[in-house]
This record gives sequence, structure tokens and C-alpha cells, in this order.
Amino acid sequence: MILAGDIGGTKVNLAGYDRSSGMLQLVAQETFHSRDYSSLSEIVAKFLEGKNWDILRACFGIAGPVINGVCHTTNLPWVVESSTLSAQLDGAPALLINDLEANASGIKVLGPNELCTLQIGQKGAVGNMALISAGTGLGEAGLYWVGMDHRPFACEGGHVDFSPTSELDTELFLHLHKKFGHVSWERLLSGQGQVNIYEFLRQRSGVAEPCWLGEEMQANDPAAVITQTALAKKDPVCEQALDLFVTYYGVKAGNLALTIMSTGGLYIGGGIAPRILSKLQEPLFLNAFLAKGRMRPILEKMPVKVILNSKTALIGAAHRAAMA
Repeated sequence: MILAGDIGGTKVNLAGYDRSSGMLQLVAQETFHSRDYSSLSEIVAKFLEGKNWDILRACFGIAGPVINGVCHTTNLPWVVESSTLSAQLDGAPALLINDLEANASGIKVLGPNELCTLQIGQKGAVGNMALISAGTGLGEAGLYWVGMDHRPFACEGGHVDFSPTSELDTELFLHLHKKFGHVSWERLLSGQGQVNIYEFLRQRSGVAEPCWLGEEMQANDPAAVITQTALAKKDPVCEQALDLFVTYYGVKAGNLALTIMSTGGLYIGGGIAPRILSKLQEPLFLNAFLAKGRMRPILEKMPVKVILNSKTALIGAAHRAAMA
């Protein structure tokens, strides 16, 4: 059996795969709320309870930097060690990789119906690929082209400095700097980032928040409420917040595409993109993505696609474990 995991700040997906036939076949899968548990080991024990599995190898994609088999999770109070997980699995090798690296590993097995194309790009485009993923946090990864295949690698580009380029950007930067000190891109491009942008624009507008909207945000996930309200065109500030979020997403995606020189394509993962797909298909995102001056012709040739399969990182982790 192969044990695979996708460990995020909000939820943990675990799955067991049988590979006795030479192909990975899903046997069991379960989702856990991350903050309901004190450690990943606790979740793994819960998942394996009552299962008499002989685990050969495991791979866990985790949201945070992995250094020498150890991850201090960015949006959870956990320290996860591959050696601890291996011991828990009776010595079976347990690979710990960044969740975006796992996501990148899963791209190659996605079918056409699991992707939505925002920009076709150049026919037969080859070369490096890039992945950007806004969810609980902001993740990035690259896929280095070696001539016949891609080799995924992780990075922590979501935590680089947010750089204002307009008066509005500067106002937002100062607002967030006062609140957080260091202002990374994750402070804007994440679930909490959506809330940060909305709160700034609400304060800037001078228009009081409608009572019904405040009640909905208290009762439900505020980021989801802002998005749903914006898409339904029920509140102008929510609409402006979503527009700004999508613009920033395009800006950061373009930055990543040039940094990695992703002539093979730019992929957008994470939980937020599928929920705002109709907005990403409007000109706002691509206009921001392409607005790189003399580099625009290069970006225009890059395919840009949204990943629709929410289990891509889990599938990628399983394939990495199977190849180890």
C-alpha cells in the first residue's frame, strides 16, 4: 500500500493506494479539519485506525518549507518530521515535500476535463512550467524541463515582499504594514488576503458595512461570503475587493512566470481559483498577467490553465511515493 497526504492549513486529505497491479488504485480516502488536531501524526493514526495495511512507502505534501525532512508549518502550529512519520509507519520510508511540489507532481496525470484554459498560448509550447496556488496561504512551485520530462521543485515565493505600483497599492501596503509589519504577497492572495483587501476598501470607501453582510461574515467563512456577494453583485465594495484580488493574482502569476521562465505553461491551483473561475475568465486577470512591458510577447506565448481537480496534490504525493 502507498499512503499519500495533502496537508494544508485548513484541511488534511489522506488516501491509501494499492499498486499491486502496477497502477495506483484508490482504496480509501478521508478529509480532516487541520485545526481539530494537534499534529499530523494524530491524523495519520486516526486514518489508519482499523486498517490492516502493509504500507510500503508514504509521501506527504505539506503547506510550508521542508528542510532536511522537517517542516514548521506556516499556517498551523505544527512541527512535522519525516523520521517521526516513518517510525509511526513501522519504518516505511515517509517522504515529506512541500504541498505545491506535490501539486506540481500531479499535473502530468490530469485529464483535459480537469483543467480550464485561460490562455491557449503557443501551440506545442515546451519548457519550464510554473504553479501558483492561493488558498489558506499562497504557494508557488516550478517544474524544471529536462528535455523529456519535468522535475518539480518547491519555493516560498508567496512570502516575498508585496510591491506597490500605484497610489491604491501604496495605501493598501501602508494599511497592511501597520497591521502586520512585513507585507508579503500571501497577505493579499489567500483566504485571509481576500478579507484584508475587503476591510481596507470598506474603510477607504467610508460606506458602512450592510448589517446583513456583517451577519453573514460572522456566521460563515468571511472570504467565501465576500466572493459570493461580489459574484452576485450584491455589494459594490465586495465587487471591488474581488476585482482587486483577481488583478493582484494576475500580477503575481506574471511575476512567477517570468522568474521561472515558464514557457511550458503557468498553472493556477488552490481552492480559490475554481470558485472564482468566471471572474478569472474575464479580461482582468490576463491583462494583469501580461502587463510586463517588453516581456509581454513572451507571456502571450505561455499557456495559462486553472486546475479544477481539488485532489491534484494528493494524487501527486501518491505518484511521488510510488516512484521513490
